[in-house]
Amino acid sequence: MTARAADRARYDRATAHLDAPVAIVDLDAFDANADDLVRRAGGKPIRVASKSVRCRALLERVLAKDGFAGIMSFTLAESLWLVRSGFEDVLLAYPSADRARFAELASDPKLAAAVTVMIDDPAQLRLMDEARDGGREVIRVCLELDTSLKLLGGRVRVGARRSPLHSPAQVADMARAVARRPGFKVVGIMAYEGHIAGVGDSVAGRPVRSRAVRLMQATARRELAERRGEVVRAVRAVVPDLEFVNGGGTGSVQHTAAEDAVTEIGAGSGLYVPRLFDNYTSFSGRPAALFAQPVVRRPGVGVVTVLGGGYPASGAPGKDRLPVPYLPEGLRYDPQEGPGEVQTPLLGSPADDLLIGDKVWFRHAKAGELCERFDVLHLVEGDAVTATVPTYRGEGHTFL
Repeated sequence: MTARAADRARYDRATAHLDAPVAIVDLDAFDANADDLVRRAGGKPIRVASKSVRCRALLERVLAKDGFAGIMSFTLAESLWLVRSGFEDVLLAYPSADRARFAELASDPKLAAAVTVMIDDPAQLRLMDEARDGGREVIRVCLELDTSLKLLGGRVRVGARRSPLHSPAQVADMARAVARRPGFKVVGIMAYEGHIAGVGDSVAGRPVRSRAVRLMQATARRELAERRGEVVRAVRAVVPDLEFVNGGGTGSVQHTAAEDAVTEIGAGSGLYVPRLFDNYTSFSGRPAALFAQPVVRRPGVGVVTVLGGGYPASGAPGKDRLPVPYLPEGLRYDPQEGPGEVQTPLLGSPADDLLIGDKVWFRHAKAGELCERFDVLHLVEGDAVTATVPTYRGEGHTFL
């Protein structure tokens, strides 16, 4: 029996009392992935990206481990909710225009002490000031650095279009703008190198592309390491008591951690290891989050139909954004239909061994987005479900 076949047998036994659709997290794999992130971080703390987890119980579990400290959130509403739920250090990784929540933040000492918000434009400061509604608390801010690699005088750009702050001078000017404005304090710098951390460099069947990606990433790492160090020195000249410099992502943990300027690493997807993280040479993890759909039809030889399954991930549309049939091994989508909103036909010889009601296990393309489809996650240890915990959705929250 292969390792994947053994996993399928465990998951089927663990969930035999549960009707599909059902979502699970294999805690042995989750914990092993957490340990691997800590090892690769080389002693620097890891701030957990909540968008990649979207489950309070699992955020608590990973933050109880040595090597993890703090949360990187994705909306201001989520940030305030997490602090009110007991989390003490929340970095909002994206700028917000949520005026009502900024009024709450500026009027509550506990929230203001625990939440740091992201900025890259003086207009964001003005919006927060206008939203204060009498609140006088100092708002902690983090400056986001654009990490993109610019070549040929800026005519070629590689990387996400995020912050407009690219040069050390631009980030330092932003720090000075904050210093001149009462009611705000710069406490950190964040730089997420998605073109390094979030792009696989070993794509099956595409050796030329894989080599090109590795070359691009090596060039980008060198350029960013030098520029990030210059940015931190420039900002510290304005803000000597800077608290943190956050960088990285699951795919680049060890490289970013090696930079002296970086004090903490941001990562989250590496806990669940969705399918987009199968194509990396820098690490390999264990798939920890899966969902199962039930077989509801057997249209013919070599074909079964499961309920639902059309859960595409965000990003540029493509086959890599689709969930992948994972267990039993050997199933594939019908190219004329793909994963459907209500039903999904699957092709392959393993279909002939599946009965009505059997489970087919899938891996989502991305990590936390799976939790927007399920109210609960069943936590599996060995061949048993040992706990069932709500996702954000199960607690009544869909922040985006």
